[in-house]
Amino acid sequence: MAGFRYEAIDRGGKVKKGVLNAESARQARVRIREQGLTPIDVGEIRQATSGEQSYTPWVGKVSASRLCLVTRQFAGLLSAGITVENSLNTLIGQTESQALRHALAGVRGEVMEGSSLAAAMRKFPAVFPELYYSLVEAGESSGKLDVVLLKLADYMEHGKALKEKVTLALIYPIIVSIVAIAVTLGLLVYVIPQVVSVFQRTHQTLPVLTQALIFTSNFLMEYGLLILLALSAMAIAFWRLLRIESWRRVLHSTMLKTPFIGKLVKGINSARLSSALAILVGGGVPLLSSLKAGVAMVGSLPMRDALKDVIDDVTKGGSLSVSLERTGMYPPVMTSFIANGENSGKLGEMLERSSSQLSNELEYRLAAFTSLLEPALILTMGLVVLTMALGILMPIFEMNQLAR
Repeated sequence: MAGFRYEAIDRGGKVKKGVLNAESARQARVRIREQGLTPIDVGEIRQATSGEQSYTPWVGKVSASRLCLVTRQFAGLLSAGITVENSLNTLIGQTESQALRHALAGVRGEVMEGSSLAAAMRKFPAVFPELYYSLVEAGESSGKLDVVLLKLADYMEHGKALKEKVTLALIYPIIVSIVAIAVTLGLLVYVIPQVVSVFQRTHQTLPVLTQALIFTSNFLMEYGLLILLALSAMAIAFWRLLRIESWRRVLHSTMLKTPFIGKLVKGINSARLSSALAILVGGGVPLLSSLKAGVAMVGSLPMRDALKDVIDDVTKGGSLSVSLERTGMYPPVMTSFIANGENSGKLGEMLERSSSQLSNELEYRLAAFTSLLEPALILTMGLVVLTMALGILMPIFEMNQLAR
């Protein structure tokens, strides 16, 4: 019997390492599974030396961009006629992500023992989401795994680009707001006290605006630390409340009812769902299975609940477009495209058009939001600076009038 050093994952996702004796690597994997573990790397111990290679533990989830790159590389290798097993070996050697390398090694081990690629990926949900292995399963069934993987890579790139556009649209206003708050606090805490002290020595009656600035400045200097601590405590409490589903549901419902933000949230979630359904249905996945996999693509809890109700209706034989429209959560353009797809028998194509239309509308809303918010922030900052300037200049004007 030979000795084998192994690395496996338990049901909680934690890495377990150890050594066991077995006749072969296959038998070693069987014994590891008997312990309730999923093997991700098994290697024979040929010689125990001080320079023996150590095993790196699981380091967390894989970024979407890295998974997208590996997916595109996987599709390219398969389209070149390379087997799944050899393609996985190549990807393991190329990827720099330790987490992804471990997952691919685990998938390779499962495939070598006779599992399908989709079944092997299903055992690593932290790396391969349900949408991913559902499409892989459809690709294996249709014999077009390389084509499906290319579509999957395109979907992930589209989702990443959409997320970046939303982030870029929001990051500028956030930066401007932070700068404005910092400038305002700097003027109130450092500049105003030094300038106003000159006027106070003259014992003149200061204008109401100047007195208000002095009061605000004194208040911040005396209670500023307490205010900062209170705001920090509120932020921590809010963050912890968001971990409770009931509070998260209240927040999501409030966001959907807010005039502009509600349409933005519906647009983002609807675009993601349409894109996911388009690639699933287009890849040959049954509609009901596609909808179940698409639930994870909807981040808004009320919209996710509505989609689950839609799944129940479709399970009973109902129309997808009618069920979506009945919820009132999804935009009419989406339900219209889906209705046309159901009537024409081209649901996959109509879902792709719906996704494209929703993405274009979302980009337009983000551009309009940014174009309106930028001048509003600049105007607000200008008014704050003007108010402080007047508070400083008004006593000077009064002193000049008295001097005359």
